[in-house]
Amino acid sequence: MKIGYARVSTEDQNLALQRQALKRAECERIYEDKGISGAAINRPALKRALKAAKPGDVLVVWKLDRLGRDLRHLVNLAHELTTKGVGLKVLEGQGAEIDTTTANGRLIFGIFAALAEFERELISERTRAGMAAAKRDGKHVGRPRKLTDAQIEEARAAVASGQARKAVAARLGVDAITLRRALSGSGTASGGTEARRER
Repeated sequence: MKIGYARVSTEDQNLALQRQALKRAECERIYEDKGISGAAINRPALKRALKAAKPGDVLVVWKLDRLGRDLRHLVNLAHELTTKGVGLKVLEGQGAEIDTTTANGRLIFGIFAALAEFERELISERTRAGMAAAKRDGKHVGRPRKLTDAQIEEARAAVASGQARKAVAARLGVDAITLRRALSGSGTASGGTEARRER
């Protein structure tokens, strides 16, 4: 069975063009999301279409951008369909060569998948390079600190004067483990026995 999926981003857009194309493609059921962006995670009609699709069925879309918000999302969605034994077919526009029920279509989608992996690697590489540059410039990398440098110095002086870490931590609005990490400068290091004692 061919299952059609159509989507428009705003309520005033018309689904007629997509609906006609899906009917010409002999889709027996058509699921429609209206007023929902391609970036939206929750797309009720798409969820229903995926749930309805059984092994041997084909999910059909008018254009590739009706289905996913970016290349990685499309690849993940196609992988989900493949694991269910469901095909994917794109009718028009960029990606119209995609038809995972044919050898050529699977080859084209394999190229898409490779590009998505390449994109992931580029993003990861840029992120690592950015973090390394920030560290070289002396900038804090990671989650925002819960304590300022002044608060850490205040806590260090208080603990050195004999005050209990737990009491100092409570005064600063953090837990004892966070305070210990700040004082040791260990960031996210595990606390072991000492952490258990401070609870």
